[in-house]
Amino acid sequence: MGIEVEKKAGFDTESAKEVVKELRASFVAGKTKTYEWRRTQLTAMLKMMDENEPQIVAALTDDLSKPELESSIYEIAMLKNSCKLALKEMKHWMMPKKAKTSLTSFPSSAEIVSDPLGVVLIISAWNYPFLLSLDPVVGAIAAGNAIVLKPSEISPSTASLLAKLVKKYLDCSCIKVVEGAVPETTALLEQKWDKIMYTGNGRIARIVMAAAAKHLTPVVLELGGKSPVIVDSGINLQVATRRIIAGKWGCNNGQACISPDYIITTKDYALELVDSFKCELERFYGKNPLESKDLSRIVNSNHFARLLKLLDEDKVSSKIVYGGERDETNLKIAPTILLDVPQDSLIMNEEIFGPLLPIIMIDKVEDSFDLINYSGAKPLAAYLFTNNKKLKEKFVEKVSAGGLVVNDTTVHLAEPSLPFGGVGESGMGAYHGKFSFDTFSHKKAVLYRSFAGDAAVRYPPYTAGKLRLMRALLGGSIMGIIRALLGWSKP
Repeated sequence: MGIEVEKKAGFDTESAKEVVKELRASFVAGKTKTYEWRRTQLTAMLKMMDENEPQIVAALTDDLSKPELESSIYEIAMLKNSCKLALKEMKHWMMPKKAKTSLTSFPSSAEIVSDPLGVVLIISAWNYPFLLSLDPVVGAIAAGNAIVLKPSEISPSTASLLAKLVKKYLDCSCIKVVEGAVPETTALLEQKWDKIMYTGNGRIARIVMAAAAKHLTPVVLELGGKSPVIVDSGINLQVATRRIIAGKWGCNNGQACISPDYIITTKDYALELVDSFKCELERFYGKNPLESKDLSRIVNSNHFARLLKLLDEDKVSSKIVYGGERDETNLKIAPTILLDVPQDSLIMNEEIFGPLLPIIMIDKVEDSFDLINYSGAKPLAAYLFTNNKKLKEKFVEKVSAGGLVVNDTTVHLAEPSLPFGGVGESGMGAYHGKFSFDTFSHKKAVLYRSFAGDAAVRYPPYTAGKLRLMRALLGGSIMGIIRALLGWSKP
């Protein structure tokens, strides 16, 4: 089996049209709908990872200088888990689910059938270029779809390797990879798809959604936002600090959609928190973190310059209490803590997506909820560290975000029983585990009736008695039906 890899040169609207036409023919022929085809593809994907992990790690190193542990665990192992879960549960997911029926359609039976959507487009991101490319593909395969994957050109080594590996291991008649940049993506977006999933930023998401709207194509948008961390006093500060570091700098050096974006804590607790960060960051990354092999680099010079613009703003640069070092040649910025950053600064008004972490000070920890909700933006994730039960309850009640975690950061991503997705400007739709299967399925309602039990009440000529009985039937009350039959209810 193989997969055709559409190269950048010469891939235009006509090329995209031919790709969709071929995939739709395969889908209409029913090839992707069988359990056996789905199982074969997912098994092949597992084999692909088992046989090529060193090459995958090398590509991620080339694109992002990503530490081997992060590549092996957060990209490869997590994708393997997705494949294994789908293989274990897919037959159950595919089975029609029985649904209850009412007196309205008696006698009858009903079920909900998970139907493949058809031909889907998946546009992935550069920051976790292996996981975020193939994890949605797992769900699309499990649901029985034909697929085009467009990996990000900003991680070129991983994109090229993905194309080569998928060519070797997966089915070329039902799954295709299109490499390229804006022209190729534009050509793909001009086509009619049965669903589009995009992972990235809000600016491009608007372009994707506008293109999809022309064909009334549904979309899943996995975006981001400014994910806050509320830190209460009276906690195990060392553990809290380590978990924030793991979610911030231990996840691609802050280049992650659910990375902690800023911290909110009280004025009384802020300095103690800063001291804890200084201690733990030095313990993890040494006195010169720019030389640490455990930190990813910034993906490219454009993003490096963007981060320096945030950091070097006049009202912000004086707020650095730890870090701030940079190495432009190697595209590295040290873990940086900023204290008491103004709310109107650039760094507080866009997603940071890098190794900078501002701390905002408030009088009472309860004030943090209003601070988060003030802008109206709903982040992809929000985090709270506390031992206070009532504060936890208020956090869940008052903060609207894609996902919440109490006393840790980012770990909800690894729970397949939880949906992963945004709300508002942080995205729409969700995936992971069965949610991925559902995202790429249509829940088809099916009602079965026999020729028995045909009621004259539904047919003309209409009478007051028929009106009474129809109202009672739709109401679902046995006593109401009896009263209607006896003529005791009002027409």
